Amino acid sequence: MENSSFTPSLVAVLVAAVSAFALGGLWYGPLFAKRWRRLVGLTEAQLAAASPARTIGLSFVLAVVQAWVFAMFLGPQPSLALGLGAGASAGLCWVGAAFGINDLFERRPLALWAINAGYHTLSFTIYGLILALWP
Repeated sequence: MENSSFTPSLVAVLVAAVSAFALGGLWYGPLFAKRWRRLVGLTEAQLAAASPARTIGLSFVLAVVQAWVFAMFLGPQPSLALGLGAGASAGLCWVGAAFGINDLFERRPLALWAINAGYHTLSFTIYGLILALWP
């Protein structure tokens, strides 16, 4: 890292984390909700029975951690090409590949991998876009 004292913009990190929620609302909502629920074997009732505040709260904390560490990885003032390329690569090749390994051993369907890896690939690409464009 060029500058060991680099600290990412907290506002940029929070905006990136919120972007993951906006994307997730579409991705696991109108786009893929029914198929995703069927593939993981959950009913609407089972999802509704879980504590939404706990799930959403902890998911947001984890999204902030992802965005913060990704901002640290990109470093200060990354180019747009770096932000987008590293985001797509992190989402598909790190997160997606990790899901793929788990899914293979758990005998989960390829379609589930595609939904989950697709979400994280787009999510990290958007993180990279936001972090690269942030002043």
